[in-house]
Amino acid sequence: MIVRNLKKYMMFFSVIAVNLILLLWSPSLVEVSVTKSLNFLKEVLLILPPVMVLMGLLDVWVPRQMVEAHLGHDAGLRGAGFAILLGTAAAGPLYAAFPIAISLMNKGARVANVVIFLGTWAAIKIPMIIMESSFIGLRFALLRLMFTVPCVLAAGYLIEAILPVDVVLVTAEQV
Repeated sequence: MIVRNLKKYMMFFSVIAVNLILLLWSPSLVEVSVTKSLNFLKEVLLILPPVMVLMGLLDVWVPRQMVEAHLGHDAGLRGAGFAILLGTAAAGPLYAAFPIAISLMNKGARVANVVIFLGTWAAIKIPMIIMESSFIGLRFALLRLMFTVPCVLAAGYLIEAILPVDVVLVTAEQV
């Protein structure tokens, strides 16, 4: 039990170990490393509480039947389209999407649709497309979108085909 709990914090312990090694090797880098680590921790602590509130509201307000109807196995391509819409409307960094994805999985969403939601959150947000259009041009933004959407869809269905559902559900329950 203790070993399992320690494994959850392996990344944290790794950052501390790297900082200790840097302290011996190059003390000037330690200050930069610690500052960056603390800034990232502050960012996470500012973003995760609202995400947890959103997750709680999702659990209470959105019935399981609704998630199953729109993102479940019987939703078909409509479910993939709904997952894309959810992902494009999202705001915030990708790590904020993972608790929402777990909540969707626990409510009966199909693995492919959850992966499509995560891929869309990462690569196809509406504000990102607007920024791309203004900086690089509308043609580039639409071309990138045209190539990204099929890749996100393919990744979702491929991961669902490769990864057994029972493994995904067990992992989601462990979190």
